[in-house]
Amino acid sequence: MKNKTKQQLFLLLTTLAVGTLLAACSSKGSQSQTGTKVDKAKEEKIEDMQLRDNDSLYANRDDTSVVTMYLTVRRGNSSEGTDHSWQEINGLSAYDYERMGVDRYKVAGLLQVGDDNGPQAGQFGFDEAVPNATVQVRGQSSSKGKQKNYKIKIKKTKGKWEGQRTINLNKHVYEGLRFRNKLAYDLLEGIPQIMSLRTQFVHLYVKDETGDGQATFQDYGLYTQVEQLNKTALEAHGLDRNANLYKVNNFEFRQEEDKIVKEDDAKFDKKKFEELLEIKGDHDHTKLVNTLKRVNDPSVSADDLLKKDFDAENIQYWMAFQILMGNIDTKNRNMYLYSPQLSSKWYILPWDNDAVFLKTEREYLGDDKDSGNSWEVGVSNYWGNILFQRLLKSDKFREGLNKAVNDLKQYLTEDRINEMSRKYASVVQPYLAKMPDEAHARLTPPKYEEVLNRLPKEVERNYQAYVDSLHKPQPFFISDPTIENGKMHLAWETAYDFSNKDVSYHLEVAKDYNFNDKVLDQDNLRSLTFDTDTLPKGQYFIRITATNSDGASQRAFDTYFADSSKFYGIKSFYVLEDGKIGADNYVD
Repeated sequence: MKNKTKQQLFLLLTTLAVGTLLAACSSKGSQSQTGTKVDKAKEEKIEDMQLRDNDSLYANRDDTSVVTMYLTVRRGNSSEGTDHSWQEINGLSAYDYERMGVDRYKVAGLLQVGDDNGPQAGQFGFDEAVPNATVQVRGQSSSKGKQKNYKIKIKKTKGKWEGQRTINLNKHVYEGLRFRNKLAYDLLEGIPQIMSLRTQFVHLYVKDETGDGQATFQDYGLYTQVEQLNKTALEAHGLDRNANLYKVNNFEFRQEEDKIVKEDDAKFDKKKFEELLEIKGDHDHTKLVNTLKRVNDPSVSADDLLKKDFDAENIQYWMAFQILMGNIDTKNRNMYLYSPQLSSKWYILPWDNDAVFLKTEREYLGDDKDSGNSWEVGVSNYWGNILFQRLLKSDKFREGLNKAVNDLKQYLTEDRINEMSRKYASVVQPYLAKMPDEAHARLTPPKYEEVLNRLPKEVERNYQAYVDSLHKPQPFFISDPTIENGKMHLAWETAYDFSNKDVSYHLEVAKDYNFNDKVLDQDNLRSLTFDTDTLPKGQYFIRITATNSDGASQRAFDTYFADSSKFYGIKSFYVLEDGKIGADNYVD
């Protein structure tokens, strides 16, 4: 794994005149071949090829270097949507824009690169005097933070920085170490089966010329720049720039026939489509629609899906990496779907890894009070995604996943994680010791050191949680209670067990989410329903635990948030004045 050699999946596909087809090459450094006919044998070879990155992008890079950027922001014009102030840009979150029903505001920006003394001759933007970019706040939940993430988009006529026109600057305000995303991407560089992206520490200064008075450059502290996954990046990484490419926002591979449709379909609504999947590549969604039909067709086996629609190695290594890194926020988002033109297969590309190795930090901050009952570990974290669930039910897929987990465990050693994290901490800590980052630090210096010390041990913790998850029943949903024939009817789904062991259920109903004041407690239930007397008006909580014949237990999918923590296997409901049931459905 250390001395990996990656082979390219597809080189850049050359667009020919109308009536010609595209052909792909299979090895790094070869030239695209063209022709008017692609024979069956070549198509089959293309289907068998596996995703590989372009190693040369990471050669001779100093992972601890810091690039200093100077950003001068100015009011632009209404036609470009940049006629706004810097205060407006930083005063609104993604949720404010959704509520207003408008696109995110932008400002005109002059981006220059230099050192701590200012922009430097020979560096990007030095000779520019007028705006060469647009700037907006990026991110979803992070956009609510006081320190913002920014997307700087360089104009087409103004060149590129490091071969990139989109500069993503991330502050990572919700993780105390502030280098986890970079650590994850730099580790991915050493894993042949998964594509990485280029990252860079950036020290940002901003001069606001959109307000009143004389503007000067203000220190905005340290950021991590991550390469934008777009057509330019696909080409740089040796992939097909004209491929289908979707950013997964909130998607569990359900068919979604009212939203995921082709653009010539009368039902097509771009906003609804992109609530699930942002369109970043080809706008012909035929392949996606057809794949979703197969994923949701029970007559199509998991092995058939891996033969035609997905690459087993890609998904197994991607999932193994996320499991060992503890990146639980990957079950339905924080990934891209990529499919080259000449292939029917889809590949998962990682995105947004700042949630890796968070166990220790969340424990120190008191955010994981019910973590011992969490289903967001190992394979059970992916059970709610219909594609991943179908694949995990395959013995063959789980065997391949287990091999990938054990392979990566040999690579993600404590020594490797400790060495890399220590290097990155030496870059980050001086910035966290001074303004402006000091004022927004999530961890005190002693706690920072404690979390840093325990970080390398999280791989083993995550591995043990993975092994345990294979022996437990899988999570399931609790149905909303109903009133039937004068009784309260409680029901829940079956908890799947990989070894087909007998499963029983423990049903509890209480007036509090800690279940100190129980009104119902039934254990060893074999059915999936239970009828009981109706309850007086008030709020109640149902908790259901599935246990197999080996004594391994699993909570339901349902969760309840209280006291800054998530409590697992709990569904809240209300008994109303008229005796009817009011559901308290929370969607994570």
